[in-house]
Amino acid sequence: MHTPSGRRTRVLAATTATAGLVLVAAAASGCTSTGNGGSGSKTAAGGVRLVKAGQLTTCTHLPYPPFQSEIDGKVQGFDVSLVDLVAKDLGVKQAIVDTPFENFKTGAFLNSGQCDLAAAGMTITAERKKNVDFSDPYFNATQAVLVDKKSGIDSLADVKAKGKKLGAQAQTTGEDYVKKQGYDPVSFESSDAVLNGLRTGQVQAVVIDYPVVQGWLKDKANAARFKTVDNINTGEQYGFTVKKGNTKLRAAINKALADAKADGTYKKLYEKWIGPYDAAAASPSAS
Repeated sequence: MHTPSGRRTRVLAATTATAGLVLVAAAASGCTSTGNGGSGSKTAAGGVRLVKAGQLTTCTHLPYPPFQSEIDGKVQGFDVSLVDLVAKDLGVKQAIVDTPFENFKTGAFLNSGQCDLAAAGMTITAERKKNVDFSDPYFNATQAVLVDKKSGIDSLADVKAKGKKLGAQAQTTGEDYVKKQGYDPVSFESSDAVLNGLRTGQVQAVVIDYPVVQGWLKDKANAARFKTVDNINTGEQYGFTVKKGNTKLRAAINKALADAKADGTYKKLYEKWIGPYDAAAASPSAS
């Protein structure tokens, strides 16, 4: 993912932040009390320290459906719903800050105290672990190759063999993967831009996380024009990130994820946002 060239200016919440517009998640409100530490306290349940009293501040990068995107004026999605569970356990509400994706690799907004955690459909990698601490993995992600049905492409290999153009989202593991396979993909700054590139013929095929493609193909017009020709298991797992050494918040996230899987909440959210429940994708082991 990358920052869209035109940052939105429409205010969706009562507050803003210097690096991006603050968006209040579906469950968020203007509450300023933690519910257990008194008004103005930055300590939530379990002794978790927050960057802003009364809320769990989440950095993300929009749009990235079905994990997070703006729907009816609210930021919603699978990641948002899972982090709402963490916020509930902490006795606060979630608020979301839209930020450039490249900062997730460095942990810049976590280190600067702008956000408590980052949630952006983010793959756990050894490189990223150097700068941030990951939660337990919560989703197994594969890379899909989506093509125009008229392109004559039936596999990723066909893209190269038939001299077609391949698109990918900048700064993502999908882009990294195809580059390692010897491709020179056209880079797009957001998932929306990737799809638009395919629609307008800038590229004839794209590689991106499979759940994103699933979401696109729910639209009948997209399903009529495009098809998936490859689903590549790259061993990727998604995780949420916290600042290095923030063990209490990391533990709170892991507990919320484990509880959601145990009581069926995870399955319900998966079916709502991703599609038919896939136990293999939904129950990755801790790394």
